[in-house]
Amino acid sequence: MEIHQALTRSPAIRNHLLRHEQGEAFAASGYARSSGRPGVCVATSGPGATNLVSALADAHLDSVPLVAITGQVPRRMIGTDAFQETPIVELTRSITKHNYLVLDVDDIPRVINEAFFLASTGRPGPVLVDIPKDIQQQMAVPSWDAPMRLPGYISRLPKPPAANLLDEVIRLVGDAERPVLYVGGGCSASGDELRRFVELTGIPVTTTLMGIGNFPSDDPLSLRMLGMHGTVYANYAVDNADLLLALGVRFDDRHYSIGPFA
Repeated sequence: MEIHQALTRSPAIRNHLLRHEQGEAFAASGYARSSGRPGVCVATSGPGATNLVSALADAHLDSVPLVAITGQVPRRMIGTDAFQETPIVELTRSITKHNYLVLDVDDIPRVINEAFFLASTGRPGPVLVDIPKDIQQQMAVPSWDAPMRLPGYISRLPKPPAANLLDEVIRLVGDAERPVLYVGGGCSASGDELRRFVELTGIPVTTTLMGIGNFPSDDPLSLRMLGMHGTVYANYAVDNADLLLALGVRFDDRHYSIGPFA
């Protein structure tokens, strides 16, 4: 309640009060998908928090940046089966990139900064921040310049590609006789660049389910979707390709199975 009341007083944050937490979380996910910015949802403890689970799992599987903030019973009551106590951190551990149980009010600025950073970098995904009621009721002077404590994560973020990688790709495209572009959700913000590349190379394009919309389906070079629910000609094209350029995909079982290529 304290967080929600504070949000309504903020001139900088636009707050939407929805009818149900699950719908709220999916709405936040939709915002993130359409804008490329992290979506945010807030829920109370217990059933409010558990109602977020389906949307968190969906965001985790679809690589959608999402920050979920949940209430929790006061710290002294955690582990006592208190009213609306649910171990939401444990429940969501496997369906979030990371989650937090805030035990010190002064940690909130750092935790929130880390949550948004984690949600939107590397492979995007959901992050949950669980804040006990007594922490919400405390006063603090936030220090938004507090350094993040993510050395292991930051060190594993993707590095810039090798300087000669693009030259190698150009060589492979030039040598290929039956190239195919395989495009996924990772290209959702690069549609213009993708279309320009196809115009220059004339390479046909097939997509994953998450990649639909990245390339016009009515274009003569569109093979539409690949996989068990895709088009026959897309599957034949990939099966007979001598070069597969995969952009923003993860070779999941619905589109590509787990067998070796060619």
